[in-house]
Amino acid sequence: MSDVRLTDFVKAYDVRGTVPDQLDTAVSRAFGAAFVRVLRREGPISSIVIVHDMRPSSPDLANAFADGAATEGADVIMAGLGSTDMAYFAAGSLDMPGAMFTASHNPAKYNGIKLCRAAALPIGLDTGLADIRDIAQAILDGTDTPHADMPGTVTERDLLGPYAAHLRSLVDLTGIRPLKVVVDAGNGMAGYTVPAVLGDEKLDPLPLSIEPLYFELDGTFPNHEANPLEPKNLVDLQAAVVEHGADIGLAFDGDADRCFVIDENGAPVSPSAVTALVATRELAKHPGAVVIHNLITSSAVPEIIAENGGTPVRTRVGHSFIKAEMARTGAVFGGEHSAHYYFKDFWGADTGMLAAMHMLAALGGQSLPLSEFAARFERYVASGEINTTVADPVGKLADVEATLAGPDARDGVTADHLDGLTVRYADGGWLNLRPSNTEPLLRLNVEAPSRERMAQLRDAALAVVRTG
Repeated sequence: MSDVRLTDFVKAYDVRGTVPDQLDTAVSRAFGAAFVRVLRREGPISSIVIVHDMRPSSPDLANAFADGAATEGADVIMAGLGSTDMAYFAAGSLDMPGAMFTASHNPAKYNGIKLCRAAALPIGLDTGLADIRDIAQAILDGTDTPHADMPGTVTERDLLGPYAAHLRSLVDLTGIRPLKVVVDAGNGMAGYTVPAVLGDEKLDPLPLSIEPLYFELDGTFPNHEANPLEPKNLVDLQAAVVEHGADIGLAFDGDADRCFVIDENGAPVSPSAVTALVATRELAKHPGAVVIHNLITSSAVPEIIAENGGTPVRTRVGHSFIKAEMARTGAVFGGEHSAHYYFKDFWGADTGMLAAMHMLAALGGQSLPLSEFAARFERYVASGEINTTVADPVGKLADVEATLAGPDARDGVTADHLDGLTVRYADGGWLNLRPSNTEPLLRLNVEAPSRERMAQLRDAALAVVRTG
């Protein structure tokens, strides 16, 4: 009987735990065998592909997973170092299930596994991950034994060049005006993929002058956490953009599936503005198409989608919901407030690099500086996400709804429960309050036409949330 309880660190969308007390090679080997076993229930599986990030534990964990998969009879392609979107490229272009070893932006003591089916179709707790977890647990407990009549093979393949070439085929950067670009890789995988995609390491040079910041691959993250969602982790990039007189700054998280944008003045361009901008480019190629946005992106996003002839579709927060709606509606693009961007021509998967390339193409295709160019996509004032620990999240949600959207609320107030509680006001202001899946937290996001109105709505909601 193993002391490890997989339910402690198998999350809604992936595996993410501390190394080695939760996630070690024995656990990873069990997951590899269970992954193949579960997918074989759905049909024949001959091969899988594995990619890993730069964390010190990643190569050994990836090799153990490969061993477990091979023991179940699957042939394994080891693609080596790569970003999460490179893993999606591998699963999509090779049409086989994939595993990515990363803990994304989490601190150095963590690692994890992101799994997908062939064509980069997602796997979460409701779509196979729970079964994989339970079989892996049985293997660890000694009540199940991986086996196959004929063990699979393990071979290596370099996919960095094909990945870069595919992205280059989707966005043409050859004719843009010359741009100076500062890229903060945060010692994560963008330090490996940016030189191949935006530089001349694998392909012909582009009219881009790249100023690298923290490109050295180092899973201990010696400079700052590789989580650009936290403002403190953008400070170095903001300063470097101004220092170098750059046109744009790009910050990637640890596994390089998210990208944040900084203008020439060192100010952040909101992910909502990036979503709206990329949406206009995708709609120019696909007139009238559907574009997905989650419910806490700016109201400017659905407005701009509609103005450009598209059909905006609103979803819950989280990549499983975005990807499900992408598949259901045939959407060409989807964006989230957290800087995840999803593309139909990238198997419906998220890729920060492709979003960055769209930003470079848009900026370089006209003469305005980024601050002026992006301003047209920024129409409202947002609070950012505000977290509050509460004893009774459900009860607090009800209190906020009764206070702000109850019978005494003024005309024009509406409420819905697509994801937590969203209250909308006639003047264009809105707030969303949703519970965390893993902690006793409520997450508040507010937007309004002015800073004063945003503060008013924010403070009214927090007054209820933080009372008692």
